[in-house]
Amino acid sequence: MTSEPAPISDAARHALEQEIADLRAERETVAATLRENDTVGDRADEADELQRANELERLDARISEISTRLRQAAEAGPPSTDVVGVGSTVTVRFADGTVETLRIDAEAVQLDQTMVTADSPLGRALLGHRTGDLVSYDAPGGRATAVVVSLGESPGGPD
Repeated sequence: MTSEPAPISDAARHALEQEIADLRAERETVAATLRENDTVGDRADEADELQRANELERLDARISEISTRLRQAAEAGPPSTDVVGVGSTVTVRFADGTVETLRIDAEAVQLDQTMVTADSPLGRALLGHRTGDLVSYDAPGGRATAVVVSLGESPGGPD
């Protein structure tokens, strides 16, 4: 992936916002246990205190990472409707005739069968293509192809 800020789908944004809310609540709980123990007892108490401090650092790092990702996504704006890119909604027709509408996201933030990550074989194959283009990619069963049917909307109309 490039270092350019990449847009994210509404579903991905919502999942990241929920994760950051959960992390902040967990951080508050861990921080409260640190404040309660003003005096440290034996070595086991010291180890427990150190473990909680390390947990705070881990939570702070993840909160910062998510905050940065959300800010960059906002700066990137909406995905292009001319070329498949990160954040795009793309409808493809596979070689067996099935048609699916997929979202291209930078990272997997939730289990969603309509989401394809930009670094997956299909996601990489679709990036940079336009409506009507044929793409090929490595699938679990071997080489596969798909045609870009539409970009930015479902076959039946706008999302």
